[in-house]
Amino acid sequence: MAQVAPVLARSGCKTFFVATLGEGKTLRKLLPDATIYVFAGLMPATAGHYRKYDLRPVLNSSEEIRGWAALSASEGVKLPCAVHIDSGMNRLGLSAEEVDQVAAAGDLWSAFTLSLVMSHLACADEPNHPKSEAQRKTFDRLRARLPKALASLANSAGILLGRAYTYDLVRPGIALYGGKPRREGENPFKPVVHLKGRILQVRKAGAGETIGYGATRTLKRASRIAIVSVGYADGFFRSLSIEDGREGLVVYIGAHAAPILGRVSMDLITVDVTDVPEQLARRGEWVELIGPNVSAQEFAHHAGTIDYEVLTNLGPRAFRRYIGG
Repeated sequence: MAQVAPVLARSGCKTFFVATLGEGKTLRKLLPDATIYVFAGLMPATAGHYRKYDLRPVLNSSEEIRGWAALSASEGVKLPCAVHIDSGMNRLGLSAEEVDQVAAAGDLWSAFTLSLVMSHLACADEPNHPKSEAQRKTFDRLRARLPKALASLANSAGILLGRAYTYDLVRPGIALYGGKPRREGENPFKPVVHLKGRILQVRKAGAGETIGYGATRTLKRASRIAIVSVGYADGFFRSLSIEDGREGLVVYIGAHAAPILGRVSMDLITVDVTDVPEQLARRGEWVELIGPNVSAQEFAHHAGTIDYEVLTNLGPRAFRRYIGG
């Protein structure tokens, strides 16, 4: 956050969304003038923190709306907030019934400032899914019952659905990091996250020998094996382990492919560098785990997950180098 948020602000972003109140407090110290919304909403005993740090809750229920109205009335200030409408995802947000309940309460809305009405798309990663258009229509119908305010519906994938979904404000998340919002087709965003691991040792092993915990991978040929300093404690998922009879993630040393072998350990992985020139595959050299040759999507595919989880699980032990900030 400390590295990325100021760059976004200098690029023209004036409104930011965070998941939790703690993240909002941290971001406020970095960006004193930004508009900051907190998705987690108005939890019990948090109202004072929103006031102190000039944060805006995303109100997810009629109970939260009444709580924010009460705070505004007690402070004598029309405090700004967002209201989240559930347009069909059945996650956070006001149901249609709740919208009906609060829409007619004029005294409720006069107590605070409704600065944004938002919802969230469930299936925008599938461009032709009918759910997105159904949600858009529901969103329009329900927000028309509330006081006039800016509107926001599109996440990263939603932005790619076209102008009808962008409204006044869009909320790119994975797109900021070059992830792929859509399931199919080319990724329109440039990847910006690279992950490397360092070779601790290169050893030779003969045909018939096994690799790692559980002896789950048996070598079919005499091989050179590189031990790389990364493991599931760093976000290199244990599900990337490769047993006999399976092929999986291939990492790179320069332009040379190096398949993963055996189980992923807490701090180590083992890769086959038999076909990599010895001057490249040696102690102290770097292995590309995510980068130009290994996309986060490819990494995620072999781990049985999505690139969102890959990027959010990169561990704190990795040294982070920010380029161009």
